[in-house]
Amino acid sequence: MKDVMKTVPVFVYNEHETRYRFNDTHPFNQKRLLLTFDLLRRIGALPAEAIVAPRLATAAELLRVHSPAYVEAVERLSDPAPDAHWQREAPRFGLDTEDTPFFPGMHEVTSYVVGGSIVAAEQVMSGAAPHALHLGGGLHHALRSKGAGFCVYNDASAAIAHIREKYGVRVLYVDTDVHHGDGVQWSYYADPHVCTLSIHETGKYLFPGTGDVSERGEGDAFGTSVNVPLEPYTEDDSWLESFSDVLAAAVRRFRPDVIVSQHGCDAHAYDPLAHLQCSMRVYRDIPALLRKTALEHCGGRWIALGGGGYDIWRVVPRAWSLLWLTMSDHPLLSELKRDPELPLPASWIEAWQPESPVPLPATWLDPVHSWPPIPRRDIITEKNRQTKQIAMMYLT
Repeated sequence: MKDVMKTVPVFVYNEHETRYRFNDTHPFNQKRLLLTFDLLRRIGALPAEAIVAPRLATAAELLRVHSPAYVEAVERLSDPAPDAHWQREAPRFGLDTEDTPFFPGMHEVTSYVVGGSIVAAEQVMSGAAPHALHLGGGLHHALRSKGAGFCVYNDASAAIAHIREKYGVRVLYVDTDVHHGDGVQWSYYADPHVCTLSIHETGKYLFPGTGDVSERGEGDAFGTSVNVPLEPYTEDDSWLESFSDVLAAAVRRFRPDVIVSQHGCDAHAYDPLAHLQCSMRVYRDIPALLRKTALEHCGGRWIALGGGGYDIWRVVPRAWSLLWLTMSDHPLLSELKRDPELPLPASWIEAWQPESPVPLPATWLDPVHSWPPIPRRDIITEKNRQTKQIAMMYLT
């Protein structure tokens, strides 16, 4: 397969995806897409030629990873007033929960999410771009016949299925969300051509309760499911050590042709739904590691998706902007290396502060030196090292 290292990356985006909204009090709020897009626009990092629109996924594309009965349920429950029969059926498909309740227009907007991730995959696999980013995607919890964890359709699984069916290559899926990437793992648990690597807070204390290091795949795919469950209150150094070492071992063992990555940014200390204590440093370094890996081992082929992230004001716009800046090799990254206290654009802060319920950050990176120390740091670090060693043992 031809390498594609000299063309520009693409940014798959349309405001239509902000209609993915369960209700006004739900923590999943796609306004974070607008905040990120505006931040990138204000620093001149989004040329018009880089932006590609998503499209609706076809029925065939949805059915690669979801059952016909489930897709029909999503369609029927998307009506403004679903009939009584389908409202009674909603629990069977996981679409009546506080996390994932059905809502009007659900099928259409979530089909756009799936289509957007397939567009990103096709841009890279066709050779049109070396990397592609679809921040509206990364909804990794949906199962074959069940919605879960704010996810109706699983766009990550669908993008991988598209790559596998059309191009027949080996896919490494890397999930850095604080919650285990269960839906994608179970989609490919018996497929030896897809390796799933998820680093997340341990399921002992956090949804979805899976992702133990012992979950390794089955049959011919044994060893292609890799999990790194971290202890609550894990900080940057331990997170990055665990991730970088296991990523390197997985690449050596699996030898992927393309990387598909999910970039939930809810491992940050400010995130309200989890317990890790990472800073923006992690979200600067994750993309750098993945881009380097893609260039060295996959001919540059890298598809990145969004994911979790529920502090939409202080965390998500910075984290996702740093992802695109790395993907596009933007000069601001060099400035950030020289000046770790590089300020965010004042115009962005002034534009959004009136709407934000919290003070917006002044700088790209966090003032970690001013944060209170975490108790039991050494114990947490040692426990994570033991987990990392077990995960790597299965890759040697």
